[in-house]
Amino acid sequence: MSENNLIHQYLLATPSIKDPLFAASLIYLCEHSAEGCMGMVVNQPSDQTLESIFTQLNINCTIESIRQLPIFIGGPVNLQQGFVLHTAPCDWEKSLAIRENICLTSSRDILEAIARDQGPAQFLVLLGYSGWSAGQLEQELQSNAWLTTASTSEITFHQQIQSKWQMAFDTLGFNLDKLSPTTGNA
Repeated sequence: MSENNLIHQYLLATPSIKDPLFAASLIYLCEHSAEGCMGMVVNQPSDQTLESIFTQLNINCTIESIRQLPIFIGGPVNLQQGFVLHTAPCDWEKSLAIRENICLTSSRDILEAIARDQGPAQFLVLLGYSGWSAGQLEQELQSNAWLTTASTSEITFHQQIQSKWQMAFDTLGFNLDKLSPTTGNA
């Protein structure tokens, strides 16, 4: 597997994943290198809304629809760390451009802009991230724990959260029932 080939791709959990943190999850991969991988689960909302983050950080937001947006669980690693996965521009204090139109930011200035309705056009606020050590994801892919497919902003930021996994799976063009639980070498 060549370095960085899964950045900006989705990982779709297969039924073989029984861990409740990852079962039926759709993960957007932000980083993939020889050292490991990092991604964000984009279809697992927490029971918190942005209002709780704004309150915790003393950010004033008078727009009810923004205050009630869900916060997502990006993964089990570093759950106290917040991230914003968003569309361009990538000019916030701690922005990392994943692709020219998708960025990951972890600075307060983007939350302040979102509270004023001056943030990016599309975004998800996430707590924590999903991480894999060197070679770990490749092993999980070989054991059929994950499927991969190209990501799209339409799916990543789709309003119907529970539809995201199925929308991504549908891009693969095959029936999940036909997926073999075992692998082999020819």
